[in-house]
Amino acid sequence: MLILANDGISSKGKNILEENGFKVITDKVDQDKLIEEINRLGIVGVLVRSATKVRKDIIDNCPSLKLIGRGGVGMDNIDVDYARSKGLVVVNTPAASSQSVAELVIGQMFSISRFLPDSFRNIGGGDFSVLKKKYAKGAELRGKTLGIIGFGRIGQSLASYALGLGMNVIAYNRNASTVKIPLTIAEKSIDVEVSTLSDMNELLVNSDFISLHVPKQQNGEPVISSLEFSKMKDGVRIVNAARGGVVDEVALLDALNSGKVAAVGLDVYENEPNPNKDLLNHPLIACTPHIGAATSEAQDRIGDEIAGLVIQHLK
Repeated sequence: MLILANDGISSKGKNILEENGFKVITDKVDQDKLIEEINRLGIVGVLVRSATKVRKDIIDNCPSLKLIGRGGVGMDNIDVDYARSKGLVVVNTPAASSQSVAELVIGQMFSISRFLPDSFRNIGGGDFSVLKKKYAKGAELRGKTLGIIGFGRIGQSLASYALGLGMNVIAYNRNASTVKIPLTIAEKSIDVEVSTLSDMNELLVNSDFISLHVPKQQNGEPVISSLEFSKMKDGVRIVNAARGGVVDEVALLDALNSGKVAAVGLDVYENEPNPNKDLLNHPLIACTPHIGAATSEAQDRIGDEIAGLVIQHLK
């Protein structure tokens, strides 16, 4: 049976599949050639990350296809409900990349608190003493309040890092609950309880940092827009490593330029892979090219998990 890993798969995941009788193709197929190649080769499973889209046209026109796998969490690049209504198996790996995304967010929070991106850009050609004064008003994370919007696996992993740094953590979920966050410090484990809020306004008002971990909304509306920005503290710092579109980018730029938002870390954008240049060039934004899950460790976990799901459903 042929599996097309169109956005790649770790060597570990590929080896597991091949040991179980599958042939894995990792040569990238352009989006507009996918139907032709799937049918020509008789592909039974397509594995994607965020780049390749599996929409109704592919589902309707590829009779050999039995499984669609997403290496990662969000599946907004797949017509999931339609595929399942047609009898296809659709799977993802929600747990495998939680730690890597959480660590990127922590890195972004440090970065935007100390002006690191703009400092890197300017130190080579600037007056050192002038730059030292320009970047003199950094902020510490310890003692600050981190508001986490969306408290699934990634949100909870982020909470564990933030608590370890001495931050206060508040979280928003649609349904209020109390979650135990495990911390391991010097080989000793403790659980810290975080009670989630069902009213996002309370989080917006009280957070010094805000990180989003929600899927793209079904109605297409952003989770954070001008109204939400108006409720935040002056000088709030925001990180979005969830999905492009959950933050209104026009409203974000307005909030940055007005001083309402002090700095932003972005790993995702509305118009990937061609983000708004005003975002990429803004001195108060730290940008990365959608690399939340791009660690060797996470890719091995994703490959292992997706391979297991393929074997479970197709063999």
